Amino acid sequence: MDDLIADFVAECRDMLEALGGEIVAWEAQPDDRARLDSIFRFVHTVKGNCGFFDFPRLEALSHAAEDSLADVRAGRRHADGALVSAVLAVIDRIAEMVAAIEAGEEFPAGDDSALIAALAPGADHAAPAVAAVAEGQKSAAAPRTIRLSVELLDRVMSTVSDMVLARNELARRLRESSTDVPIDGAFERLSSIIAEMRDAITRTRMQRIENLFVALPRMVRDLSAELGKQVLVDIEGGDVELDREMIEMIRDPLTHILRNAIDHGIETPAERLKAGKREIGILAVSARQSGNQILIDIQDDGRGIDGKKLLAKALDVGLLERDEAAKLSPREQLMLIFEAGLSTAKEVTSISGRGVGMDVVRSNVERIGGVVEVDSTVGCGTRMTLRVPLTLTIIPALTVSIGNQHFAIPRSAIEEIVRANGESVTLEHLGGAGVATIRGRRVPEVSLADILGLESDVAEEDRTLIVLRPAGGDVYALAVDRIHDHEELVVKPAAPAVMNTGLYAGTTLADDGSPILLFDPAGLAEVGGVRLEAQERAARIAEGPVAAAATATPVLLFRGLDGGRRALRLAVVDRIEEVPAEAVREAAGQLRVQLGETILPLAGASAVQLGDRVRLFRLNDGAHELGYAFAEVVDFAAIEGEIIHSDREGEVSGVSLVGGEPAEIVDAHWLFARHVGSSARGSEQLVCRLPDDDSWMQNILRPIVEAAGYRVVGGDEEGEADLVIASQGDDVAEIAAKRTIWLRTEPDAAGKKDESIYRYDRAGLLMALKTASVGRGK
Repeated sequence: MDDLIADFVAECRDMLEALGGEIVAWEAQPDDRARLDSIFRFVHTVKGNCGFFDFPRLEALSHAAEDSLADVRAGRRHADGALVSAVLAVIDRIAEMVAAIEAGEEFPAGDDSALIAALAPGADHAAPAVAAVAEGQKSAAAPRTIRLSVELLDRVMSTVSDMVLARNELARRLRESSTDVPIDGAFERLSSIIAEMRDAITRTRMQRIENLFVALPRMVRDLSAELGKQVLVDIEGGDVELDREMIEMIRDPLTHILRNAIDHGIETPAERLKAGKREIGILAVSARQSGNQILIDIQDDGRGIDGKKLLAKALDVGLLERDEAAKLSPREQLMLIFEAGLSTAKEVTSISGRGVGMDVVRSNVERIGGVVEVDSTVGCGTRMTLRVPLTLTIIPALTVSIGNQHFAIPRSAIEEIVRANGESVTLEHLGGAGVATIRGRRVPEVSLADILGLESDVAEEDRTLIVLRPAGGDVYALAVDRIHDHEELVVKPAAPAVMNTGLYAGTTLADDGSPILLFDPAGLAEVGGVRLEAQERAARIAEGPVAAAATATPVLLFRGLDGGRRALRLAVVDRIEEVPAEAVREAAGQLRVQLGETILPLAGASAVQLGDRVRLFRLNDGAHELGYAFAEVVDFAAIEGEIIHSDREGEVSGVSLVGGEPAEIVDAHWLFARHVGSSARGSEQLVCRLPDDDSWMQNILRPIVEAAGYRVVGGDEEGEADLVIASQGDDVAEIAAKRTIWLRTEPDAAGKKDESIYRYDRAGLLMALKTASVGRGK
């Protein structure tokens, strides 16, 4: 709250500096509507913020000034000298109160009744003079913030970027020449300082949008209580980062939209029940990054906006001629809500209804190069979308190349990276479109060289596939010639002609000074022809894997926090996250990590091993998630040799040669089972048949079966098996086996005759495996 008040004070001071001159100029030219609107919006903004911060005296004063100025805007009153003097006196008092708020002191003694009375039409007494705030009082307040121009910060950022490029050039020259240890040490120290400076300067411009969202629940609660409504707010996407100036510019638009949604959009409990809705209205606010924009959605399930009523109101107030109105589409009718002075409110309230909110929304958003979209259905609700540009941000990215041209891809959209000629990958063309089958999953495949019209210098089968999942889109594989470094890139808008292609999210500079364009994964998918519906994608997955002699097991090679060299099956690694150490806590008997609004168990670490930042794998078995902490990723690799299984169960199931060196194999099944079941020992060797098309059995269950001594075969391989493991509902009638173990996904059995085993009942599974071995001996 202190930070929000500091922002309010700073905003008021900026607006007050120029406002005195505006009022004097308005007195000389009463018909200057632009100046009148500027003064009116200031007092309207102060009034709205005061209601949130609980400054009733300041709110009453600004509300009175707003009423008088509203009469002038409507033509019901003339801007004479007495009114201008009264408004000046009110603004002087507002400045005095803002100074008191900044200093943490009480408001000036007395009341403001004389100032408010002077605003009334025909007042026969002048407004009382308001003493200027003493300079000593101003200086007594400790400065809370320093406000710098964006241009200055941009210049500093540009200078730091030049320093990074100069450092890299110096590094290359030092590598090419023989240097002694003291020089190397001094260079490393300089390099570290420059990196810290670059990070610090960058952070001055960036801010998580959750700092804007944090005040919304309280505001919604207070407004709904005041209006006798019940409203539940749902907020998502607080971890999205954008320019601080953007946050300041969208603060007022967001506030206006929310106030209008609660006041005009969401009905009273009685009205909602009559309409067949729940008593509690839902107000959803979300933020997400889409290419080169930040999208903020505000959606309610209220009465919606009636475009026909807006059109009728616009005709009544003279905003439109009747022949123009007849040509407007339904969408254009809804856009009338952004016209200044247009409101369909039945009565004026202290919350909204003067027709000033939505034109403020549009003007503020357009000022930063954004747009506002509205979509509404009468009786169902309204969605407002603010689209603001991503002018400056830090994005973790992967650099790739086609020929000798380099590009960058946001790391957040990357699911995995595989070689096109890998044994677990099959490429084919169906109906002129590329399809990649990666470990049984079929996804569309597009060539970056083809999209850009560039000549590739790598054969198709030797390219690298990057599996991408754009925000809200389908998974697809992008074929590139080569991949290079993971980098933290400072992104700025590209030229309009470049951005209009829909392929790019911005531009940046590599550490060697060369320009790099950052791709928009969703734009690549659209231009590349990837328009797959969820049903089509599900149908392709249901076709099952193609036959492949895949003897190698793809793994992610990494080093644990203890320095150990380990490997995880790649299929169980959902993504890589990095969190501050404060996000890890001991709770319910084990370490847990908070990722956004999700709390996951954390393996691979102890509290004493954590540093300032914690990197972790997010493991997923299809139904559950857990985190696994690690120090660094070494490489993508494959287990091709024999696995020497551990003689006791635990986090490590065995050891094998990976990349020519020993690596411990992490037992994903044990990790998951530790949180939902107990453990037991394995059994002797048998032949076990597992379904090829069940990813959970292949990636989670198979390691424990192999560790128990079984040779695992696929469902299509010929010959009789000693054991078949299947899920409830599978048809295994034609599979020859001496014994079948049925697994269920729910912990509790369906009835007394249900002899299936819960798939995370480790003790039950191992006991069943041992029983099968005894049966074989007989």
